Amino acid sequence: MKRLVVLVVLLWSAAFARDRFDDFIDATEIPVLVHATSPEVRDRNGHLLRAYTIENGLWRMEVSPDQVDPLFFEMLVAYEDKRFYSHPGVDLRATIRAAGQAIRHGEIVSGASTLTMQVARLLEDGTTGQWRGKLRQMRLALALERRLDKQEILALYLRLAPYGGNVEGLRAASLIWLGKEPARLTPAEAALLVSLPQAPESRRPDRHPEAARNARNRVLQRMAGAGVIPMEAAESDSLDPAPLGRQPMPQLAPHMADRAVAMGPGRHDLTLDRDLQAGLEKLARRYMSGRGEKLSVALVLADHQSGEILASVGSKDYTDMAAQGFVDMTTAQRSPGSTLKPLVYGLAFDRGLAHPETLILDTPVQFGTYAPQNFDGEYRGELPVRRALQLSLNIPVVRLTEALGPAHLMAALERAMVDPGVQGGAPGLALALGGVGLTLEEMVQLYAALARGGEAIPLRWRARVDPDKAPSQRVLSRTSAWQVGNILADLLPPPSAGPPGRVAYKTGTSYGHRDAWALGWTGQHVAGVWIGRPDGTPVPGAFGGDLAAPLLFEALGRVESRFEPLPPPPPETLLVSRAQLPETLQRFGPRDTVAELKLTFPPEGARLAATGLGVPIKLRGGVPPYTLLADGAVLATGLQRPEFFAPLAGPGFTTLSVIDAKGAAGRVSIELR
Repeated sequence: MKRLVVLVVLLWSAAFARDRFDDFIDATEIPVLVHATSPEVRDRNGHLLRAYTIENGLWRMEVSPDQVDPLFFEMLVAYEDKRFYSHPGVDLRATIRAAGQAIRHGEIVSGASTLTMQVARLLEDGTTGQWRGKLRQMRLALALERRLDKQEILALYLRLAPYGGNVEGLRAASLIWLGKEPARLTPAEAALLVSLPQAPESRRPDRHPEAARNARNRVLQRMAGAGVIPMEAAESDSLDPAPLGRQPMPQLAPHMADRAVAMGPGRHDLTLDRDLQAGLEKLARRYMSGRGEKLSVALVLADHQSGEILASVGSKDYTDMAAQGFVDMTTAQRSPGSTLKPLVYGLAFDRGLAHPETLILDTPVQFGTYAPQNFDGEYRGELPVRRALQLSLNIPVVRLTEALGPAHLMAALERAMVDPGVQGGAPGLALALGGVGLTLEEMVQLYAALARGGEAIPLRWRARVDPDKAPSQRVLSRTSAWQVGNILADLLPPPSAGPPGRVAYKTGTSYGHRDAWALGWTGQHVAGVWIGRPDGTPVPGAFGGDLAAPLLFEALGRVESRFEPLPPPPPETLLVSRAQLPETLQRFGPRDTVAELKLTFPPEGARLAATGLGVPIKLRGGVPPYTLLADGAVLATGLQRPEFFAPLAGPGFTTLSVIDAKGAAGRVSIELR
């Protein structure tokens, strides 16, 4: 009976002690289990483009067990904690063994720290050797095992294990010490990642490569002995001279990555393609090499069918201080020069003002106080609209803009979903020649609308934006958009860029040679290039055709080995010669004004004596100001009165021409004696 009472008391005491121990463990205060991780920017396929350090410059990357090669876990458990999946957080057998060895030898011979205890130490940033610290780790480890499953504990280890210097966590270690993601690891690579957390500073591969290799090889030998890997693999991988030091973290698309991270922490998935982005960044650096240290470049390439930006290069080098490489020139407002002209012509086609075969005057003209000039200072008389656009003449496009109205052009830009910057109030006729601020990204979006048959959609660079919800607006009819593209596709490409007809493109140079542009599209992709100085100072001798166009064609060639063909004309397109056009479309300009302007003196065929004042000219009708030409050469402009003298010295035959502000002309041929 006495023994039974003793047994009951013992059992009750054991149960009471167990319950109190459980209460003790349950009362353990668990540290914060959520830790800041490096913001990441990834491409359309999930590949890392760029990552950022967290507080104190620490690399700690988000990682989950399913992103890690299973071989790493096999090695980690076999090397660090063979009974990880069966013990409750503390390995009692290992603890008794370690204690016995310490008593026999008078010092610690082997440890008994489990992976869960290591996680407990990492969570509290505790010590490893002091017995009070060990007891605290054991208590916290037991508490963790009650609240988390084994995979969650492993996930904490993967995120927090130290790997030397400012490297924390398996994924950051794999990227920095191996230069790769941990999804696929060789036995040598997995062994290195297992060995480093035991002594992260004394085994840092960049400072102590020999110690790192020795530690790795010890893991390989033990893994071979435990049957985790074949002995042949351990022996061959032991000869691997790696690791060779610190590998650079990916730094692709730095400007776009900065834009993404500015929206908030965490992971950001972009529409960019990593390989294309890397290729175009290298291309931009190579292309700009030797062209001037203060010159920068920007390049945007997109799929105009989906609106996804596939590559975005904001400068030739993000770290180049001389060229202000930190400035993202894809989003900087600049004057687009002549690259707005295709939109003006497309609008004129839509309004029935012109057809590609319509004749238009390229002669001196003045609109109030504004007298546009061609870039080369020359005049070509009457020529087809098609040719005027291909030659990028200024006067014809200003004539069309005056007929359309600058407000109509601004409305078209707004339908293209761009935000033009206009200085000095309402836009004027100079708008057609680049008198407005637009970004490269916006210009690529505008050209994407031309490529899509006149329909504009917003360009997207964030992968998680639903394209079905993106609005679309019609900027041009599909016929007018095709006509513009057909004209631009006939332009002669840069040397070594292949035959014409594959890319519809336009170049531009802003006033003062500050900006060189080239934009174009194929059947699938659209791209834009800007070259200049971020501070807006002139670049003498810079022309879009010479400087930017070759890079545009090279960029499109990187995404298409064989350019996707441009679309055929819509069925409603009027494909006829000028003679077959309606009479109102054969020539641009009001016919009644042309008929009214009369050169009343001198009469046709007159023979006159030259005087010191010149030849008297008398006009009837027309709209001043007038321009006077002799044999096609401009003698005077801005003439307001219908009577004036032509400064002709003679002798000989001369054809005099007078053109008014509306483009109406009168001419006579005379002989001076």
